[in-house]
Amino acid sequence: MRRITYAVLILITFACQTPAPVQQDWAIAIHGGAGNMDSTKFSADDILRYETALQTALEIGKTALADGESSLDVVEKVVRNLEDNPLFNAGKGAVFTNDGRNELDAAIMDGSNLNAGAVAGVGDIRNPISAARLVMEKSPHVLLIGKGASLYATQNGIETVDSSYFFTDKRWQLLQRTLQKAGKNGTVGCVALDKNGNLAAATSTGGMNNKRYGRVGDVPIIGAGTYANNNTCAVSATGHGEYYIRYTVAHDISALMEYKGVSLSEAAQTVINEKLSNEAGNGGVIAVDKSGNVTLEMNSTGMFRGWANSSGDGGVAIFR
Repeated sequence: MRRITYAVLILITFACQTPAPVQQDWAIAIHGGAGNMDSTKFSADDILRYETALQTALEIGKTALADGESSLDVVEKVVRNLEDNPLFNAGKGAVFTNDGRNELDAAIMDGSNLNAGAVAGVGDIRNPISAARLVMEKSPHVLLIGKGASLYATQNGIETVDSSYFFTDKRWQLLQRTLQKAGKNGTVGCVALDKNGNLAAATSTGGMNNKRYGRVGDVPIIGAGTYANNNTCAVSATGHGEYYIRYTVAHDISALMEYKGVSLSEAAQTVINEKLSNEAGNGGVIAVDKSGNVTLEMNSTGMFRGWANSSGDGGVAIFR
């Protein structure tokens, strides 16, 4: 009995000495798309350009969160920066549809009250993420599409542009090379926890290269490509949208945490590297939970990504 008692005491002592997870004052993660990237096809200059772009966007978010800005303001601000950067498939860098147009989607969600807004299939809104927030805050709806979304945005002061604004030669040449091939995925996103404990998520995309028939992916579908809930986590996804819709990926991660009590990292691992990998759902997610833990999970060879927290941890990366 004495040996058993000592063993129990040792176990109790060890458990008591295990450091508790640190509650972060704030945390942030960003992504610029994911896929099976071949690192040998990236020059040193290419890598530097992408890393610099990611770091610039990350610094915008870090500074704002440290200054006490809300997570909702921060995710919009960061995604606007990524939309304005032609390196990424969102906003200025949007890919072309089969008939040579740009159709952009975006969504934003406030974890404090589960309010959400989204736009889909817009071709004249410079920053679709701001139009998505407008839908969330000023309309009784969650998702507006096409001409209706553009009209509503224009009537409420959102900046619109001529469609030529979205033209970049790189994306146009990509369409020409892939007119007879499968499309390419790409998205940008940001998730954040602010000093008030509120979570938010924002995602924006130029869609799938060479897509047809008004196809809409997972980005503007709340619970598929974008989700935030103060009780669990904020998630932004990137990858093959059809699979992310079918598996309601973003919400599934939150649900595993809420109903099974698993950690953010375990939930993301289960969804991305078990459920989706079994169904060829290539891509990844960025996520942050209510304690400021960050997960950057992928089942592809690369994902443009970055993260930071109030403890000073963080960084940017591209390949697995």
